[in-house]
Amino acid sequence: MSARSKARKRAFQILFEADQRGADVQSVLADWMRHARTDPRQPPLNEYTLTLVEGYAEHTDRIDELISTYSVEWELDRMPAADRNILRLGAYELIWVDDTPDAVAIDEAVQLAKEFSTDDSPAFVNGLLGRFKELKPGLRRDAR
Repeated sequence: MSARSKARKRAFQILFEADQRGADVQSVLADWMRHARTDPRQPPLNEYTLTLVEGYAEHTDRIDELISTYSVEWELDRMPAADRNILRLGAYELIWVDDTPDAVAIDEAVQLAKEFSTDDSPAFVNGLLGRFKELKPGLRRDAR
């Protein structure tokens, strides 16, 4: 597994934990960083993990709005928690991270869905992020 794949997986875990605890993502990130400094068994967080989590935190409202708007017949709070957080991470990387090819951002999100969610989740994640890819120029413009 590449370093960036590991970074995405840890970013997903942080977003998922924050969601489950009803906590601020930045607080959970700080907990993870503190734990990595005090427990030698816990590796430090990769810089890309920080980029993804902090980037999501910066655009939380817009990302959740996009997911709610374009996920047909799925309300954000009724989605499986894993799907919701994979989509949050994937949407941030797809729309705001310029040095990651769109296909890679989508594929990595689909891989997370295969590992952490339901059998139907990879297709759902792929479809919604694929729609974001089609609309990306407008979504970025609207986000400014």
